[in-house]
Amino acid sequence: MRLHRNLTYAVIDSIRDVFNEGEYAGKAVEKALKRDKRWGSRDRKFVAETIYEIIRWKRLYAEIAEVKEPFDRPNLWRIFSVWCVLKGIPLPDWNQIEPTPARRIKGRFDELSKIRKFKESIPDWMDELCAKELGEALWTKELHALNIPAEVILRVNTLTNTKEQLQAELAKDNIETVTLPNHPDAIKLVERANVFQTDAFKNGHFEVQDASSQLVAAYLDVEPGMKVVDTCAGAGGKTLHLSALMQNKGQIIAMDIYESKLRKLKVRAKRNKAHNIDMRVIDSTKAIKKLHGKADRVLIDAPCSGLGVLRRNPDSKWKLQPEFIDRIKETQQEILQSYSKMLKVGGKMVYATCSVLPSENQEQVALFLASEAGKGFKLVKDQKKLASVSGYDGFYMALLEKN
Repeated sequence: MRLHRNLTYAVIDSIRDVFNEGEYAGKAVEKALKRDKRWGSRDRKFVAETIYEIIRWKRLYAEIAEVKEPFDRPNLWRIFSVWCVLKGIPLPDWNQIEPTPARRIKGRFDELSKIRKFKESIPDWMDELCAKELGEALWTKELHALNIPAEVILRVNTLTNTKEQLQAELAKDNIETVTLPNHPDAIKLVERANVFQTDAFKNGHFEVQDASSQLVAAYLDVEPGMKVVDTCAGAGGKTLHLSALMQNKGQIIAMDIYESKLRKLKVRAKRNKAHNIDMRVIDSTKAIKKLHGKADRVLIDAPCSGLGVLRRNPDSKWKLQPEFIDRIKETQQEILQSYSKMLKVGGKMVYATCSVLPSENQEQVALFLASEAGKGFKLVKDQKKLASVSGYDGFYMALLEKN
């Protein structure tokens, strides 16, 4: 493989923005891919995958390169050189690239690979916290799985087409897909492709959504004609799935504290032909009180640490801080206490997170059930999805019923 300057510069600039400026990896990649319209699919793939890979393995590569944050430009080039050596990519004779001791780099890699926090490239505090909550053996397996790049999973929009129709339509664009057992609306791309440029996407025939995430809406046990509240809707991935499961009948009230996210949902709903969604901004407690005792179903897709989705958000390893975990657990319980009041007697509620920590999941449900607000609720069932077991994102979901 031969390195090209403009592609490499795009990678260096992007990892600088992520590591030093706090930019999200997805935004950095999106910006990098707009640098040169002449790039072909292979060029774009190199830029995107290299950025994500260096972000994913930042601690390991920086340790081998013997550089510390904040990384100046020579530091970034040293990290990039380590990546090249470990990938077996010949280093070009460029001014930015210093003499690189390949043997020492490989030897240091072998040494550090015996220590989990370096081998899997993770902050000390995160490694210690997760090992404490999950146990050393399980966390070792889970962390390894969370470092395997996520595959592209699509959720078929059953309001506009079927799984078979979508597969046939994508095949015309040379995008091969396979179905997933136990995931009725999911198909997986055999090879990565830019599905957002397809007519199938523009016509609302699918959404990109991980297989574990697709289980949450179905867990709520909705039926056409119900009144359903999605309390932390965000940009609406699960809201749209609920609309499809309800066959566009009944009412879904999609709520969020961020109006900008609901505006994105409005665009997506129009594309998906989902017509039974009303959007409401939570700008005061009044918005919640108006719905007390009104909903047949309530979905709480709670804000969380995101430790179950590190495969697709590797930069969150470096942005997340321990104090955030403490704050978010308080927020999760406050949301459960408050939003559960929207449920009718006899109604059902799902509490879900994309975290693998019991303290954000089972323990939050137990704390709610033991509280005054949780009286009258019972846990019907719950399910945890681990990346090391399923091969997909880590998720938790609990179904509760109000007696």
